[in-house]
Amino acid sequence: MKRVYLSGGMEYADGEGINWRKEMQDWIQTKLSHSVFNPNVESDLFFESKYPRVDFREIKKTDIKLYQEIVRHLVDIDCKEIADLSDYVICYWDEGAAKGAGTKGELTMARYFNKPVYLVTSFNLHDIPGWVLGCTTEIFPDFDSLKLYLSKNQ
Repeated sequence: MKRVYLSGGMEYADGEGINWRKEMQDWIQTKLSHSVFNPNVESDLFFESKYPRVDFREIKKTDIKLYQEIVRHLVDIDCKEIADLSDYVICYWDEGAAKGAGTKGELTMARYFNKPVYLVTSFNLHDIPGWVLGCTTEIFPDFDSLKLYLSKNQ
């Protein structure tokens, strides 16, 4: 069974990107029968098991050492997922992804490990960093176009 990693903004994204990921996860599991690594879900599980009483966003202001420790764990989880377990990456490039750093790192990992990256964005392509475009396999203007492509090619 193929596995997909859902990449996109969290820290600076509206609702941490939960809505688009939930919709895509449901569609992928139902229509493609692929498994999905959804960072929203995985982050919740991580915090419940490892840091149940930590306000993650607040400690960035109050305990930078603990914040860095937690982020390092999250980076390790995401990198291992992309490198070892995922077959392809879907990336939603919006304002949240553009402002943050994680999405860029995820796309770099995917590129390095020869995983296809399917980018969904309404941005003008000339406004997207060249590094991101260089990591991208196919670009789509919306999720419906991506779904049509995946239905035919996965």
